[in-house]
Amino acid sequence: QVTLVESGGGLVQAGGSLRLSCAASLSTFFSIETMGWYRQAAGKQREVVASITSDDITNYADSVKGRFTCSRDNAKNTVYLQMSSLKPEDTAVYYCNVQARRYGTTDMYEYWGQGTQVTVSS
Repeated sequence: QVTLVESGGGLVQAGGSLRLSCAASLSTFFSIETMGWYRQAAGKQREVVASITSDDITNYADSVKGRFTCSRDNAKNTVYLQMSSLKPEDTAVYYCNVQARRYGTTDMYEYWGQGTQVTVSS
């Protein structure tokens, strides 16, 4: 079982920065594989923002490349999203996503954070 706790959302002016954090608590039977962030703006579908593998390989949506940085601290089971040069179109609820594997198997499980609101004012 994995539980996720997000923090760091809020209101910021365009051009500003925010850092989101997502701490995972998991049983000893699981290992965390890929961690990442999705977002969902009002009236739109949820979309992937960024991800980072257990080998620290990152991927970003084209809309955030060069502005957002996804990183992880494996000792703390925490993933971060540093957001800079924020734009009003970045306004959304941001969700942490974790993919975990049960030790000794190839069984993968997906978990979601509760979501944190990011609002960018113009």
